[in-house]
Amino acid sequence: MKIKSLLGAAVLFSLSLAACKTQQAKLSFLEPESGSRVGYGELVKLKLNFPDAGIDSVVYSVDGNVLERRTDTAAVRLDTKKYGFGDRSLSARVYAAGKEDIVYSNIMVLPQNAKNYGFEVVNTYPHDTEAFTQGLQFADGILYESTGRYGQSELRKVDLQTGKVLKSIKLDEKYFGEGMTLLGNKIALLTWRENVGFFYDKNTLQQTGTFSYENSKEGWGLTYDGKNMIKSDGSNNLYFLDPVTGKELHSVAVYDENGAVDALNELEYIDGKVYANVYEKEIIVIINPENGAVEGRINLVGMYTENRQQYDNELNGIAYDAAGKRLFVTGKLWAKLFEIKMVER
Repeated sequence: MKIKSLLGAAVLFSLSLAACKTQQAKLSFLEPESGSRVGYGELVKLKLNFPDAGIDSVVYSVDGNVLERRTDTAAVRLDTKKYGFGDRSLSARVYAAGKEDIVYSNIMVLPQNAKNYGFEVVNTYPHDTEAFTQGLQFADGILYESTGRYGQSELRKVDLQTGKVLKSIKLDEKYFGEGMTLLGNKIALLTWRENVGFFYDKNTLQQTGTFSYENSKEGWGLTYDGKNMIKSDGSNNLYFLDPVTGKELHSVAVYDENGAVDALNELEYIDGKVYANVYEKEIIVIINPENGAVEGRINLVGMYTENRQQYDNELNGIAYDAAGKRLFVTGKLWAKLFEIKMVER
């Protein structure tokens, strides 16, 4: 019995050793583990489990672009500052004895934790309960507002103190109005799924031109940074457009420390950052437009509760008085417009 036991143990040991050798011989990524989340700015080690036979060379790539070529088995480092946020595909091509083998991994590069803010209501103003707010901006003492819904979409000038509509034009009933922004003496306004935006004279509200969408097929929010229009389409992307032609110039994907931030809606450019409503959430995110990092979020839960409906009554409207440093927010069919102060938590 003891001899059989010893023989059995020997067999198991041999099988285990063979399995280990087989495992050791298989090309694979030891680091990083596939799906790892890493902070922007981290140096990520790329380390392989190489075949026992040795190698002639290895080529490391990120998103299909060569990172480094090596003729040894030493680990290499990936500087995440050289790459944007989001999924980064990693690969290593190993050449040995005239043969090529390839192995893959991936990481998610994310920004640092965003700052969290609550709010304090400073002032409250009346708001038209028939205004399905899509775009909002404040300039020269006047609120400019675009509203949505087919057959009801309008572009308006509104008195802040009273909520009275001073001047308005209706869009053709085939258009669903969306976000708008001021461009000096012009106004640019988006439509939802009609693949077209409009230019208007700021004073008369007369239409002066149109522009077509490109990669961004829907119109949601729109703002202006003094150089380019910035457009959202309900995804986690911001699109930068020429303010004269409306042509798309480039885009940036938006991420926070948890991943992609989808459903970006109404936008406002404030002191170098893009403030964005997140559709169907009582949250405004503060985005660095250069790299897409969410640097802050304002939680507005509980600010407006009067006869709130589950749908079509969402927070959607951000305006900023640059001269008075006042931040205004409202929503679709809300009876009030709020001036708020951000309170860091």
